[in-house]
Amino acid sequence: MLRTVSAHLELDISGRTDMVFSIAVAADSELAREDLSITLDGEPQLATELVDRHGTRLHRLIGEEGRMVLDYAAEVVGRAHPSPVDEIDLVTYLRPSRYCESDSLFPTARSEFAGLSGHALLTAVTLWVWEKLAYVPGSSLVTDGAARTLMARRGVCRDYAHLVIALLRALDVPARMAAVYAPGLSPMDFHAVAEAYVDGQWWVVDATRLAPRQSLVRISTGRDAADVAFLTNHWASLTLVNLEVLAIADVLPFDDGQQLLQLG
Repeated sequence: MLRTVSAHLELDISGRTDMVFSIAVAADSELAREDLSITLDGEPQLATELVDRHGTRLHRLIGEEGRMVLDYAAEVVGRAHPSPVDEIDLVTYLRPSRYCESDSLFPTARSEFAGLSGHALLTAVTLWVWEKLAYVPGSSLVTDGAARTLMARRGVCRDYAHLVIALLRALDVPARMAAVYAPGLSPMDFHAVAEAYVDGQWWVVDATRLAPRQSLVRISTGRDAADVAFLTNHWASLTLVNLEVLAIADVLPFDDGQQLLQLG
């Protein structure tokens, strides 16, 4: 499967600031082509690439006041190898985190999914979140976590993923978030999904059902949205003026939401 992805960002920077972009596909992806260009008021800028233990590629640079433009494009050939299993991850991804308050949702998880385990539990949680929430763009705040999402009964992809992750962790299943390029997604944007560790493997689930999981391309991996944001900055403020994301696949497979799939 050939997948072509790109991102275009325009930023107005108010002063000297430290920026970290997470828009490149993960390090274990097989690439036919990749290009990254960053300019500040038309002048080329050089970013330092950092790679974490999951293969997340971060591009860090210091920007001055002005208009910054970032263009990224890649062609991904085939599917990446399954994500490796790390004992530390199995501890980290069982703990409550900033946006996945598994401790607060413990009573709900135990009452709704009593007696289930393994893949049956994974399917039940994903279906439950899909049925309980309404996908409403702009309906949530960037500070909303899984507990607030459940009360509001609506959200966007990150909210769906947070709720799935929190419920699974409350049920003693390690779970984490992945930011991805998602061919088939409409409207097109960066997308967020969950991964759960069941029977010795990480399995990808998407309670939004907005894009086939077979075509997803991993960008970053972490506890929740705080770890997989496409941009973070410190010092001066900045304004995102324009964001355009594109992800297409030469074959767009059918996904019934029930298959066991790994993120590749």
